Amino acid sequence: MTRIGRRLRGWTNGVLDLPQDVLQEMPRITLIGNKELYIENHRGVLHFSSEQLRLALAKGYLEISGEGLVIRNILGQELAVEGIIGEIRYRESGENP
Repeated sequence: MTRIGRRLRGWTNGVLDLPQDVLQEMPRITLIGNKELYIENHRGVLHFSSEQLRLALAKGYLEISGEGLVIRNILGQELAVEGIIGEIRYRESGENP
């Protein structure tokens, strides 16, 4: 990132007081027990089955594995998953699966 980009990001952090997940394009993950999962700031579904969900992120991808997974809804960059969530794994771009 350029020096001007870093300065601009620092300025917007201070002035606008925006959450880090929005400014840095990070996913926001909310897990309720092991039954419900809400993910914001994703870039689309790469793979889905009842045992695995893989989502594209700005800088990598997110893998969710479990049993009986069902996508309850997708609204823009938000997604809700139900089922038995067994594992959530974040992988950066270029990392081997």
